[in-house]
Formats: sequence, structure tokens, C-alpha cells
Amino acid sequence: QVQLVESGGGSVQAGGSLRLSCAASGNTGSVNCMGWFRLAPGNEREGVAVIRTTTAGTGYVPFFKGRFTISQDNAKNTVYLQMNSLKPEDTAVYYCAATTSTHCAAVAPLFSYWGQGTQVTVSS
Repeated sequence: QVQLVESGGGSVQAGGSLRLSCAASGNTGSVNCMGWFRLAPGNEREGVAVIRTTTAGTGYVPFFKGRFTISQDNAKNTVYLQMNSLKPEDTAVYYCAATTSTHCAAVAPLFSYWGQGTQVTVSS
């Protein structure tokens, strides 16, 4: 089992930045890929970015590339999502997820482990 705890959410004005953190614990050695997803009111859950834990290779949903950056600190078993130039439409609950699958993509069904989510609110 893998446990994930997100932090770093909050309220920010448009154009601002936030950095989300996701601390993993438990059987982290089995995790091959971690990702960030978000769920906004009235929308379906959407993928944001993923990172392969062994190589630090990253992948982004095109809409987020350039504004959001995923990274990791393996020594701390922590994955980050740096979000810049935030817009009101980025308001959502952001979730961290982990998978033991060798396939690493921002597709929710690939991920077995999920955090509780952290709220991000961007005001205009």
C-alpha cells in the first residue's frame, strides 16, 4: 500500500503561483509513476502531469505545459507541482496519484493510489 498526502493548496489571485506537494509513504519502492490530476466543479477529473520516479522523465497534458512543472525529490519521497500564471479556471481540487504500472501517462485509471486532494482557488 502507498499513502499520499497533498499540501500547498490555498487561495491566490490570478497571475500568482502556488507549489503543491505530495508526500508518499508506505511501499514507495513499488511506485513507478506519480501524477497530478484536478477536479473542478461541473467538470470531469482531468490529468495535469506525470513523472516517472526512476528516471524523472515527465509528461504533461498540453494545456498545462509551460505554466505547470512537475518535479520530485526522491530523498523525501515527495512530488511537487509548481503552478505559475494561475487563472480563475485553474480553480479545482488537485489530487496526487501513484501507480506501480510501467505505463506512465496522465490517465486516471492507470493510478491505484490517490491522495485526499488539496483545494486551489484562483480569484480574478
